[in-house]
Amino acid sequence: MADKAIETHGLTKYYGKSPGVLNLDLEVNTGEIFGFLGPNGSGKTTTIRLLVSLLYPTSGSIRILGYDIACSSLDIRRRIGYIPGEVRLFQELTGTEALRLLESFQPDRPSIFKDDLIQRFDFDPSRKIKQYSSGNKQKLAIIQAFMQDPELLILDEPTATLDPLMRHLFYELVKEFRDRGRTIFISSHILPEMEDTCDRVGIIRKGRLATVEDVKSLEAKKLRHAEFVLTSEPMPEELHFSSAKISRIDGPRFRADISGDMDLFIKELSRLQVSDLQVDHASLEEVFLEFYREEENDQP
Repeated sequence: MADKAIETHGLTKYYGKSPGVLNLDLEVNTGEIFGFLGPNGSGKTTTIRLLVSLLYPTSGSIRILGYDIACSSLDIRRRIGYIPGEVRLFQELTGTEALRLLESFQPDRPSIFKDDLIQRFDFDPSRKIKQYSSGNKQKLAIIQAFMQDPELLILDEPTATLDPLMRHLFYELVKEFRDRGRTIFISSHILPEMEDTCDRVGIIRKGRLATVEDVKSLEAKKLRHAEFVLTSEPMPEELHFSSAKISRIDGPRFRADISGDMDLFIKELSRLQVSDLQVDHASLEEVFLEFYREEENDQP
């Protein structure tokens, strides 16, 4: 088994003169859950379509599970599960018929998880697809992607139309597959779920990979917030912290935006008479938004 489930080098895709992805160098380790983050139009879906051979790159290379996608795309497709961002299925088929049709494309891979997934997601396969709600169509897409135990799952906004309970069940499933040594590459705009699920995340902006970080280290680099209450009015100079920006909320209550070391902040705060302190760590959503603000400010 290859150490890297996904490798791209200089991956570029133009639509006419407009770039979709530019010089993307990406590595996804075997056995990890990798989150791919970015706003609409940032290049997420273009990247995913390149990875599953629905688009051809303008330049650059892609290796999936150790194979060059330019030479082995059919072999690769037999080993991956895919959920597209827009689920389009055969409207006149029942769920059962659609799953059987999809199974027939890869007869050498038994659908060992199909029955369990149907039960887990409370899915009725006897109805026609045209009768399904958007949530049930998404369940069908999930079942077909996971049922044949693929080595790599490439998932584009897989929970977009699921209710909260089904989203929870889905991410439990993703973690189970990771624990079995499978690799999951997943894009989503529901950042709290990505924070709880992913081992690492990549942030793409305007077609370029801006950063790749493990979730914990990405959070640690960004702002944390604290609120504290003082028992007496401080002198102005006492509110000059090297570790944080201090602002008054009202009366004796203050806010600290902590950009430095937390230990240093506590040391500086200990100079004051504090009766109450609450610290909030940045969520992945706050990290993501802060990162984009910084990127925008860096633009000429």
